[in-house]
Amino acid sequence: MKPIFADDAAIEYAVKLLRQGRLVAFPTETVYGLGADASNPEAVRRIFKAKGRPVDHPLIVHIACVNSINDWALTVPEAALQLANRFWPGPLALILNKNPDVPLAVTGGQDTVGLRVPAHPVALRLLQAFGGGIAAPSANRFCRISPTQAAHVEEELGDTVDLILDGGACQVGVESTIVDLSGNQPRLLRPGHITRLEIEAVLQTELLVNSPQSDQTMSLELRAPGMMAVHYAPVTQAMLCPSDRLPEAIGELSLQIKKVGILALGGDAINRVSTENGLIRIIRMPEQVEGYAQALYASLRELDNLHLDMILVEQPPRTEAWRTINDRLCKAASFYQPLI
Repeated sequence: MKPIFADDAAIEYAVKLLRQGRLVAFPTETVYGLGADASNPEAVRRIFKAKGRPVDHPLIVHIACVNSINDWALTVPEAALQLANRFWPGPLALILNKNPDVPLAVTGGQDTVGLRVPAHPVALRLLQAFGGGIAAPSANRFCRISPTQAAHVEEELGDTVDLILDGGACQVGVESTIVDLSGNQPRLLRPGHITRLEIEAVLQTELLVNSPQSDQTMSLELRAPGMMAVHYAPVTQAMLCPSDRLPEAIGELSLQIKKVGILALGGDAINRVSTENGLIRIIRMPEQVEGYAQALYASLRELDNLHLDMILVEQPPRTEAWRTINDRLCKAASFYQPLI
């Protein structure tokens, strides 16, 4: 399916398809979503089939405005209204206890539902014209690199999508922050563009944060998308490497006659890397968090399409500002282990 420019006629056609239970890919400010009528269980099941996604993995329902929360949530805590009024439209999804009539196909069989109002103008126009909720995970194969351009959706899903609305490159570039408000205390399930500190400043309380070592993590993981240990991953094996070990890693891989691509953050480390014999392709990433996030998935996809033996990713700083980037990279790549 070739993408089409998201003008008024395309939006009208997209609404018609959604009402017929068909699939429409559309841009949000985070990534492109694969959308279906969230009130139609059969349409929702088509999302899972197209992505190869397990049916017990819940979807986020995109809605047009804050007032639509009550159509989907059984109860709306004050914390939800505070966050919605501050960050919607925007890259924040809230997990709330669901209304009984919300299809279990959307929630992965759970008693909670994820909701968000996207900030992209095409997504908002589509939601307003449709007049209901659109269930929409990222428009890619399950656990693979999320699409940030319409062409990525075409490349990844082809004719399994009935329509691809082209709204340009996504401005944020990584998936939304997810906060679970269904329990007694707010919990950060997935970091994103909106940071933990920004959310805590609004709520005036500390967020619980999942830890890989937590006994509770596995029971909480499926409350939200993107919680698999391996996710957002290229087909090519990817490896995270500290800056000071980058030349060593390249040398070892070259000895093994590996064709290596590098996602470099910049600085002295990459300047010491040899590119002899054409074995190495280097993409220099922006050194600011926002620019890096916007370019991340397109850059990984570019390297993945070169059919390399390995993608080396220079480890970004391990600071709170880079938390979201490191979360995505840790799920997409293993860690460099030097030869003994």
